[in-house]
Amino acid sequence: MRAALVRLHRWFGLFIAVFLIVSGLTGAIISWDHEIDEWLNPTLFKSTTVGTPQSPLELADQLEARDPRLQVGFMPLYTEPGHAFGMSVNPRVDPATNKAYELGFNQLALDPVTAQEQGKRMWGAVSLTRENLMPFLYKLHYSMHIPDGFGIELGVLLFGIVAIVWTLDAFVALWLSFPSWRAWRKSLAFRVRQGGYKLNFDLHRSGGVWIWLLLLVLAVTSVSMNLNVQVTRPLVELFSPLTPSPFASRTPVSLDQQVSPAINRAQVVARASSDAPELGITNPAGGVFYSPEFDVYGVGFYTAENDHGDGGLGNPWLYYDGQTGEPVGHSIPGTGSAGDIFMQAQFPLHSGRILGMPGRILVSVMGLAVAGLSITGLVIWARKRRSRVLGRERRSVLKQAVS
Repeated sequence: MRAALVRLHRWFGLFIAVFLIVSGLTGAIISWDHEIDEWLNPTLFKSTTVGTPQSPLELADQLEARDPRLQVGFMPLYTEPGHAFGMSVNPRVDPATNKAYELGFNQLALDPVTAQEQGKRMWGAVSLTRENLMPFLYKLHYSMHIPDGFGIELGVLLFGIVAIVWTLDAFVALWLSFPSWRAWRKSLAFRVRQGGYKLNFDLHRSGGVWIWLLLLVLAVTSVSMNLNVQVTRPLVELFSPLTPSPFASRTPVSLDQQVSPAINRAQVVARASSDAPELGITNPAGGVFYSPEFDVYGVGFYTAENDHGDGGLGNPWLYYDGQTGEPVGHSIPGTGSAGDIFMQAQFPLHSGRILGMPGRILVSVMGLAVAGLSITGLVIWARKRRSRVLGRERRSVLKQAVS
């Protein structure tokens, strides 16, 4: 059995190694994506105009009036002194072609006082320019920028499969790490003084054992990040009911097939603000988005200081139908079934934000560890493969000599 598991671990490892190296190194960086992005791109995040800022809803309305080709996707519901007003945008359908407009960008930054455009970019573009570097690394982290095909996000799907294999391999690796339970201390030791191949082997085996539980958390949450609807939700529902999600129950359409919402942002925000107290939500409405693919509005409740939901399970969100304005679901951290809470914890665990700043530091270190374990594994495989090749060559020479 052990020989079979060794072979399985080898092939699992070779399949996922490159993906995990890329994902680990980028993950160590994107734990700080907002801070680095803001430092690299002041025109997208900073504003120096003196004056009274306009209301967020007014700023969004002015943008859409100036450029009827677009509609605002996500926008905050507050402005901050010294900060630009950033938002994401989606193309509307061109009535002349019945196709979505080609905007060439999907993020904009406005001066909150004058409503003038300060900068724009295509988030996720394959580009290493200053404005695109952090979005490029972020998307590389979970999709390798593999192009979509057959109506499927192939990169997201492939990384989801990699995460499933990684999860399974975590258990195989743990079993192989303890060949003799009587000599379990060896599986936790590092032969630092001997160095070389022996140290590389220990870094791979013992290093993996010491952080095994953290590796498993990253692997499982990676499945949830990439295959939430396809894999994680169905599995969780076998053990616990889940609160209906509009993104799980509705079939997304392409931007070419989108319909225009029958209600506007202001109406949705007013409805959500009215509904929030009944659900125990005390924070003000902090952001609103409209998804044309699902025809769903979402309103999040948080302050500017906690827009990323650090130090817990995230921020509460209420969802509304884009045509009727009726509620179609919600996500309120810490409430619902055990399955709901498990699902709420997936991104906070994966990003480390569940523990705030210490969690983000830990995830950065774990990203480097994941890449390191993959590299040491490749070194072990290359060393053993070389030994096997040399062994075959020696046996071949001996046969020829005998004959």
